[in-house]
Amino acid sequence: MPIYEPPVRDLQFVLHDLLKLSQSDLPGHSDLDPEFTEAILDAAGKLSSEVLAPLNRVGDEQGCVLENGVVRTPEGFDKAFEAMKEGGWTALDCDPEYGGQGMPYVLGTAVGELFVSANMAFNMYQGLTHGAYSAIHAHGTDEQKQTYLPKMVTCDWTGTMNLTEPHCGTDLGMLRTKAEPQDDGSYLITGQKIFISAGDHDLAENVIHLVLAKAPGGGEGTKGISLFIVPKFLVNEDGSLGQANGVSVGSLEEKMGIHGNATCVMNYDGAKGWLLGDLHKGMRAMFTMMNEARLGVGLQGYACAVPAYQNALAYAKDRLQGRAVTGAKNPAGPADPLIVHPDIRRSLMDQKSFLEGARALALWGAHLIDRTHMANDADAEGMISLMTPVIKGFMTDKGLETTILAQQVFGGHGYVEEWGMSQFVRDARITMIYEGANGVQALDLVGRKLAQDGGKHVMAFFEMVKSFCKDHSEGPLADDFIAPLKAASKDLQTAAMFFMERGMKNPDDALAGSYDFMHLFGHVTFGLIWARMAVTAQAALDAGTADEAFYRTKLATGRYYMKRQLPMTATHLARIQSGADTVMALEAEAF
Repeated sequence: MPIYEPPVRDLQFVLHDLLKLSQSDLPGHSDLDPEFTEAILDAAGKLSSEVLAPLNRVGDEQGCVLENGVVRTPEGFDKAFEAMKEGGWTALDCDPEYGGQGMPYVLGTAVGELFVSANMAFNMYQGLTHGAYSAIHAHGTDEQKQTYLPKMVTCDWTGTMNLTEPHCGTDLGMLRTKAEPQDDGSYLITGQKIFISAGDHDLAENVIHLVLAKAPGGGEGTKGISLFIVPKFLVNEDGSLGQANGVSVGSLEEKMGIHGNATCVMNYDGAKGWLLGDLHKGMRAMFTMMNEARLGVGLQGYACAVPAYQNALAYAKDRLQGRAVTGAKNPAGPADPLIVHPDIRRSLMDQKSFLEGARALALWGAHLIDRTHMANDADAEGMISLMTPVIKGFMTDKGLETTILAQQVFGGHGYVEEWGMSQFVRDARITMIYEGANGVQALDLVGRKLAQDGGKHVMAFFEMVKSFCKDHSEGPLADDFIAPLKAASKDLQTAAMFFMERGMKNPDDALAGSYDFMHLFGHVTFGLIWARMAVTAQAALDAGTADEAFYRTKLATGRYYMKRQLPMTATHLARIQSGADTVMALEAEAF
């Protein structure tokens, strides 16, 4: 069975050395000293490694089963879910008014990594509930909040999001689900939704569906869409559960991965629902949930690669194959361990440098969300809006790549289910697709986010990089970190200028380069994150530290990224500048 070791030390480095969480001016942050957060992460890590991780393979092998209209989850999931609820983990960063603990979102994100790494499919049950909670919290009436949120905070009731229909995915303007208004202010919802993660299960007593549908008078396209709260069981005035609503599971999807999570076809047959937010403004309310989900999927992209890397590293140290070209490193044995070979080292360094950069970027993004919500910081809100498609798209693309690299270290054993590496690859694959396929993330970045607020936020990003490079232009890190970051940032600015110059004349020139731009942006963001971590690590070494090996390893890993990964910005720029001609050259019939 694969191993999993919670990376608490590295999480602490990001939270305190890099983000300086307890020194933040945000409410409640001064209490989050390293000792406090370490205790939380240690407890979450124990639950992850001892309870959730052993069920990961169980969930993969057993999957979910639809029996008499009810979804049965894999063996042991129910007890694990109760353990998560009893530990208060579902309420960690929720509003205390509804039973939450009021911790910062960034701390919830750090804990979330541990749960996802241990068992991604299992964690989706409470992760999706958090997204539905956020949408109701942001857009619900006082009565709706009091009715649903306390039970959702504890996960006695779980939540879903229902967007996709058989004939439409990204193009939500085509959806057909109807909402018929009733005299009592409710609506009758009729239609079918597909790909509904955690759509039904036996872990909670009620499931609160958030459903996009069209009510009369809304017009065509997405402008006519509203969002509705549709519970599996109706809720009585005293908060108790009433009769079953007109919603049922049509079938379960047989999927490539995340077998432990129920992906349902949901049928709504005159189900009773209540409007969430404003009529015909459902996309605004749903995007509260979708944006949180996209950041969560970005986290999934790297978090499910963490145990893949850990197992590949352990295997590389243990497996004896061949001799080092520079001389035997294990002369007493029949061969040297795999890790002595440069190509294995390259693979492991690719994995390690990505995962540590991704962790820092995800937590920085979560900290920006805290600034947005706790301090009404418009600049932080603009920056995380810009970074959301990068975090979701780039980190999930590279996350899958990382699981494949880890699998490759095992050779033929990586292709055999017994070793567990296949599951990491299969589970990671979905992250590139759901919550907006990565091609759509790239289009969102180039088509919407670059020009948002007159380009204010991307210009702020460029200024952030410029100021950082200026502040650290001299010293021991200038050649290895600052110079490559400046060069990469120049490639990104050149690409953005290309879109400005060519995009209006021929929009295909911008759209054909959007995917490369997303990756170019991702690499530059990682370059900035790694340069910041390097400055932080060097400062710790200069000040004197008892953990010298940790900080020197951090510097060495960062140098690898800057020299071996960051130069990819030049390749992406060249592809962008080639324009759309070669991409669009063939007529459809010629393919």
